[in-house]
Amino acid sequence: MSTPTSTRQHATAVALLAAAAPLAALASERFLGMAPCALCLWQRWPYWAAAVLAALAATLRSRPLLLLAGIAVLASGAIAGLHVGVEQGWWPSPLPSCAAPTAGAGQSVDDLLRGLAARPAKPCDAAAYLVPGLPVSMAAMNLLYALALGAVALNWSRRGAR
Repeated sequence: MSTPTSTRQHATAVALLAAAAPLAALASERFLGMAPCALCLWQRWPYWAAAVLAALAATLRSRPLLLLAGIAVLASGAIAGLHVGVEQGWWPSPLPSCAAPTAGAGQSVDDLLRGLAARPAKPCDAAAYLVPGLPVSMAAMNLLYALALGAVALNWSRRGAR
């Protein structure tokens, strides 16, 4: 049976681990020079929501909030799954910002320059690899991480609900 103390500890762990994912992605940008694509950025928002929900769950000793945090982490996993499919060419990205700019028939250079995004964006189908030689993209690593953390959070939220 779950005690309020274990709920607090579990929720604190989920909050820290949920915040670690987008912070690690930011570190890969800042220190390794990796550029994120639009789907990469979208994967971070559910983690921030999960971190806030888990922090609230720790403060209030609330298993339902921990459950919601786990669901938020799994939402990031769902976006990561979509992203892996885009990287593998299984389906196109639903985001227009994921496509690399292309020249249309009859477009001038000025038209192309005006059509570029305000800041450079990486196409979503160009996989980013954190470990050279390891054929697991950052999106695939996020998918695995989100599935594991989401499962742990859901399991911890159920403890004591018997």
